Amino acid sequence: MENREFKIEKASAEDYQIFADVIQAAWEAMDQKEWFMADNADYTYRMLSTGKGRGYKAVDMATGDVAGVFMAAAPGLEEDNLGYDIGLSKDELPLVAHMDSVAVLPGYRGHRLQRRLMEAAEKDLTESGFKFLMCTVHPDNRYSRNNVISRGYEPVMVKEKYGRFVREIFLKRTGE
Repeated sequence: MENREFKIEKASAEDYQIFADVIQAAWEAMDQKEWFMADNADYTYRMLSTGKGRGYKAVDMATGDVAGVFMAAAPGLEEDNLGYDIGLSKDELPLVAHMDSVAVLPGYRGHRLQRRLMEAAEKDLTESGFKFLMCTVHPDNRYSRNNVISRGYEPVMVKEKYGRFVREIFLKRTGE
């Protein structure tokens, strides 16, 4: 693996198509497609343009190419808030952020970009007052499971989500 340098940048609404393209390319390269719920351009644009989501991108310093993307979402009181699954109160639900999706292009894997993107999102979200960081992972996806556990997330339950896909729900409390 060659030594490359990357910078993590916050995304803007104009980056929505880049996000969609990276997510689609990463999904197409996956052997286990059921492990990943690929966000489309409409969803990505809606998240980035309304403020309900925050995007982060890993940019290859040598080429300027986007190597990976990360989307975090603030579901508020919407029914898809994972806080409902673990019994958070109505006052706590707005303090939940979803570590929504991450995708790294196949040619850039092995540079710990998933971890670096997640770290940037966690720092930003914590500084913005979010107290509960949550995500879902397919139970057989050892790479993503190990990554979130190494970041301090704890498994809280396994259940069907997103239209009958089995997912493990993880929680990280950021402090009081």
